[in-house]
Amino acid sequence: MTNKLSDKDKKDWQDFLDSSEKLQSKDVDQISNQTASERSIDLHGYNLEEANKKISVFIENCYRDKIKKINVITGKGMRSKNLNDPYQSKDLSILKHSVPEYIKNNPELMSKIINIDFESVNSPSKGNFDIILKTIK
Repeated sequence: MTNKLSDKDKKDWQDFLDSSEKLQSKDVDQISNQTASERSIDLHGYNLEEANKKISVFIENCYRDKIKKINVITGKGMRSKNLNDPYQSKDLSILKHSVPEYIKNNPELMSKIINIDFESVNSPSKGNFDIILKTIK
């Protein structure tokens, strides 16, 4: 083996150093690549208006970033003080029900969505639901 580098090798090395191109890490496994296409948002503690704003921005950002699946954590609504108010809707005053309804009734957001998991929304044992996003063409 020789210790001398060819001029071509030196030029290739210098081109690499001068380049702004990033190399993909070989240490990243396929599992982490799959989870990179999913994101979660936790809306615990937000009021209805704040939650709707947060989810709108989150969906827009995930769509732009080509995320395929969003997990929205709302909680079950078991500790909601709205349950004791006879003048408010028992369901739509709780984020678990109101956030998916807000999304469903927003044409701009729905144009980016394939599916909202309403089965999870309607399940009393779940405090989260998934949204499947369309891909940008």
